[in-house]
Amino acid sequence: MSLSKPFSLIKPTIDTPFHIDFKWWANNDSNWRVYLINFLCPEHQKLFADVTEDTWIDWVDPDTAEVSKVNGLHHVLMTHCVKQPDFIPENCALVEAVFRVFLANGNVPLTPQELSVKINKPAHLILKTLGGYQVYNG
Repeated sequence: MSLSKPFSLIKPTIDTPFHIDFKWWANNDSNWRVYLINFLCPEHQKLFADVTEDTWIDWVDPDTAEVSKVNGLHHVLMTHCVKQPDFIPENCALVEAVFRVFLANGNVPLTPQELSVKINKPAHLILKTLGGYQVYNG
């Protein structure tokens, strides 16, 4: 996850919004697809098990009727799998819980304070984890 704004030397706070930077992640981690496939529901894991490259689909925005190309894996994950009742397990690791929250909320930027409420972990711990030098999962 990365800061919502371009990287700078400004130290983030518990009110700094973060999100998943999928483009950065794809450029810096060749295993990003494998990682995302693990978040699919069992039904879709089977469908994507043998897919070795990106599949792009036409998607129609329900509000504007604008058609755009979207990554099929991202689309199925964020429109179906995240809606499963057990998508965010109660006792998963902090980084994974935050990642799942971002997927479930459509990758809308959230602050450590907001994430704290959603995953029941201290905001300062979330900030320390996400605001450090290590970038986790985009």
